Amino acid sequence: MSINVIHPGLATSVQDLGRKGYFHLGIPVSGAMDRFACRCANWLVGNDENAAVLEAVFMGPKLTFNQDATVAVTGADMTPILDGEEQVNWASFEVKAGQTLSFSHLTGGARIYIAIAGGIDVPEVLGSRSTYTLGALGGFEGRLLQAGDELPVGSDEAPFEERYLPDFLRRPRLNQLRVVPGLYWHRITKAAGEQFFNDTWQVAPEADRIGYRFKNGTPLEFVEREQPFGAGSDPSNIVDGCYPYGSIQVPAGKEPIVLHRDAVSGGGYFMIGTVVSVDMDLIGQMQPNSQAQFVQVSLEDALKARKEYDALLKYAKQHIEKSGAAR
Repeated sequence: MSINVIHPGLATSVQDLGRKGYFHLGIPVSGAMDRFACRCANWLVGNDENAAVLEAVFMGPKLTFNQDATVAVTGADMTPILDGEEQVNWASFEVKAGQTLSFSHLTGGARIYIAIAGGIDVPEVLGSRSTYTLGALGGFEGRLLQAGDELPVGSDEAPFEERYLPDFLRRPRLNQLRVVPGLYWHRITKAAGEQFFNDTWQVAPEADRIGYRFKNGTPLEFVEREQPFGAGSDPSNIVDGCYPYGSIQVPAGKEPIVLHRDAVSGGGYFMIGTVVSVDMDLIGQMQPNSQAQFVQVSLEDALKARKEYDALLKYAKQHIEKSGAAR
């Protein structure tokens, strides 16, 4: 089975849940920016949660199917349209050979996830089918989709099954991002740390798979010190450090950048803290110019949030599977 790309949208790529075990070598995790939506899309079509899907940003692609398929679209508010007929988001629907799938304008969120039963069958690279465009790695030829591409899809013998996920089990798009202060917290004054969490920030236009920049907050005030050899003159510089997934670097102390799925693994800017892993999905659905506030939490709070997130995932999967069996 295969799918023909008639129009690729603005930026559409093949992604799964990410590439594990190579971050120490400078190869980022990549994978879906909204992992909850990615997992749900796969469950809705009967795939394993880590099957490869299409992630489309701000504008959906136009795809023609060469064989019958089961499809689901989750994530941002962008209505799937099958040969002119609107379909429901967060639910599976049937596509017949020769039909064309397109999308309405975006009305909320930033990224949709298009899952096809059988998964996008591109080769695994370092244990993942995710696209890392900066390294031309994985996905479909290591790049964003282009018009004329023919995407292979894995075989799926299962009959169509209608599944859905109700509104109350979908994560709300909150503008509060929980942050655990980092190893370099001592580098800023107490007043600067308090103001960082009091400010309302705005997502800058520089918001992509590498990182999200935030603007219109108060510049940080650093504790005076003699810069160590090799750190450079700016007080936000350090002598290189490792960047965890979700870490917040603040170049020159002015505009925080939350490092996301395709970010580098280290560099020479200090980190004020790290966004808890479960809130990284929320960032992936933020549009430029939207507002956000960082909220200070403890490591214990972060672990509790992860436990609650895992419970929600389990419940969502169970509900999706039962919704199909009930019909």
